[in-house]
Amino acid sequence: MTFKMVHNNINVSDLAISLDFYQKALGLSEVRRIEKPDFTIVFLGDGIGEHRLELTWLKGHPQRYNLGENEFHLAFETENFEEALAYHKELDCVCFENTAMGIYFIEDPDGYWLEIVPKKN
Repeated sequence: MTFKMVHNNINVSDLAISLDFYQKALGLSEVRRIEKPDFTIVFLGDGIGEHRLELTWLKGHPQRYNLGENEFHLAFETENFEEALAYHKELDCVCFENTAMGIYFIEDPDGYWLEIVPKKN
């Protein structure tokens, strides 16, 4: 028996703001949408792989989610690390730099941390 990872889900408080952030900050675009009276689910893709980021917007929950200690994150790899870092600093979304490890994190509108790592050669 084998399993293939297909998506990760995060809940968002404002779908439009989150879609704008993920498109601008990471180049993710909508690949599928599920509309229901109480919620909307949007799957985002990077145009490269099959893995999806699922954004779930519960329409009756407009406030940011309590992320506890926020000890989880998603990671994104980039071929142009320095350019990406400069771009994310322009967007004012860099929340932590770990220069010793050569990585940094950006924060989405709901407080989720996203790790940016350089592509390994």
